[in-house]
Amino acid sequence: MRIVHFSDPHAGGGAEDWMAYFDKRWVGVFNYRFRRRFRHDLGKLEKAVSYILDTRPDVAVCTGDLTSAGQPGEFEKVRCVLEKLRNSDIPLIYMPGNHDCYVPRPKCVQAMKEMVAYLSCGRYTFEDFPCKIRLGGAEFLLLNTSRPSNLLCSWGFLYKEDSKKISAWCQEEKTLPRILVSHYPMTENHPILRMRHRLFGQKEVLELLHGNRIDLALCGHVHRPYLQYRSDGSVLECCAGSVTRNGSLVEISSSEGEGFKFKTIEL
Repeated sequence: MRIVHFSDPHAGGGAEDWMAYFDKRWVGVFNYRFRRRFRHDLGKLEKAVSYILDTRPDVAVCTGDLTSAGQPGEFEKVRCVLEKLRNSDIPLIYMPGNHDCYVPRPKCVQAMKEMVAYLSCGRYTFEDFPCKIRLGGAEFLLLNTSRPSNLLCSWGFLYKEDSKKISAWCQEEKTLPRILVSHYPMTENHPILRMRHRLFGQKEVLELLHGNRIDLALCGHVHRPYLQYRSDGSVLECCAGSVTRNGSLVEISSSEGEGFKFKTIEL
């Protein structure tokens, strides 16, 4: 089994309607105009798509933040880049990030939900989360932790009912590698320093990861890539970082009886 994992393209642009100046979108637009557009190159996402199409993994996984402010036009920019991958026979898993769920404006929410259904080719919809699917020799648990939060924070929330579903699935016999896909990291080494960017409510799922009921978690949100380890030395969580900032993605491989192997691909 081979998985290619990428995250956080952060396509951006200007305010798409006057209401954007009266909700949180102005923060995302300001951030993009004066910071992100100098750091993130959407051309690197195009290179990532080409690499995936050339190397043909069993599954491609994107852990969110396709956009900077969750606006329909931003989703459209990324749709044009991901179209070839979506229309290939390589399954693509997409989990929305906090910037994709930036505000509760109906047209922004609808654009995000349409992107979920589009990239999944109808395998699941936003309303199905959390859900589990089997692809490429693995069982994927798809967990949404991204919801609109206040003006100054980028908090994520794992609801109790979602955590209970994940726990119930993890009590079932594990016949395939079990992989959790979520935008937010389940682990946090600097909870005070990163208070504005925290995930809340993940304790039960984190215990499942440490107990090997879930073999691996894939996430984004943090723009630098890293691996988080268990006490036995196995990888508990893989953060792909930002594909458009770092120009890299992560290739994950495994074979029967062996653990996961990780390789950073420089684009």
